[in-house]
Amino acid sequence: MSTIKQHKAPAEEVSLPIIDLSKVDNPATRDEFYKDLGRLVREVGFFYIVGHGIELQTIREFEIIAKEFFALPQEEKDRISIINSPNFRGYIAADHEITLEYPDHREQIDIGEEAATLPKTADSPAWENLQGPNQWPEGDPEFKEKVLQWQSSVRGIAIKLLKAVLVALGQTEDALDDLINGIPSHTLKIIHSPGSDDPRDAQGVGPHKDGGILTVLLQDDIGGLQVLTSDGWIDIPYVEGAFVINIGEILELVTNGYLRANVHQVITPKAGIDRYSIAYFLQPRLAAGTLPTLKLPEHLASLARGPETDPKNPLFDHVGTNALKFRLRSHPDVAKKYYPDEYKLFVSKE
Repeated sequence: MSTIKQHKAPAEEVSLPIIDLSKVDNPATRDEFYKDLGRLVREVGFFYIVGHGIELQTIREFEIIAKEFFALPQEEKDRISIINSPNFRGYIAADHEITLEYPDHREQIDIGEEAATLPKTADSPAWENLQGPNQWPEGDPEFKEKVLQWQSSVRGIAIKLLKAVLVALGQTEDALDDLINGIPSHTLKIIHSPGSDDPRDAQGVGPHKDGGILTVLLQDDIGGLQVLTSDGWIDIPYVEGAFVINIGEILELVTNGYLRANVHQVITPKAGIDRYSIAYFLQPRLAAGTLPTLKLPEHLASLARGPETDPKNPLFDHVGTNALKFRLRSHPDVAKKYYPDEYKLFVSKE
């Protein structure tokens, strides 16, 4: 299999901290790691991790698989369009996902847990429909196998990091196990951002917060990812072999705002340039019910400001409701087709 050349950003261009996750496994470095991590998730909330255990060659091979998917004929990708899926799984053409009421100029495939659709009754909540099968391109069994393998590997990294974050916040590492045990609820987005000089395509992904627990992102060296700080937007350049991590809204809710999810965006590359990225979103299991509030140590709890309020992005403490809201707003065409009542509540402006 061929390899892909990437250009590592010079150290002076990397504006976010890089932490070595393997230090949590070493008793000699563990305490210092927890101390640094506790500071970073509070003060920064966006950082790189290395020492995660996935070899660079494995990363390169999966990047090739991702590119090969987007090279498929358009009609083959359209056959597995997300509009076919009440579970919000499948292919999404460029300009068909919405962020802040405006289309994102990227194509992607959304993949969740391979799980059976839940049986429906008259009293079944709408959010139960989020569990169900994925859609896969025909004639390429390796794609399904490799994608699910990647999803499982990165989930392991996300859970290991989450447990480290909990310890860094004075919790036991199993404090949120009720949210992540059982049938996994997670999303893998394999993304292609085609270049364009049209101002209407400038929004690769609009400014937003991620709705899950943690995001683990693999990006290429094209650039475009930015995070909003007190000093304005800063670029998040490529770092070889590293994942970009950011805090999601669930951690903001369970810490009563001690941690804050970060606003970030992606700028579309120039015409003739293609950007690829692979984002894993660790999410709480759908049936977890109402989110708990962690009992933080007093010196941390005194700094909690409560979850941020935004009329354009209401947060709910019920896992299923929050997850469904996020998907409905991102995909109003799917919402209107399968969730007419919820569409009128969360999406429609008619």
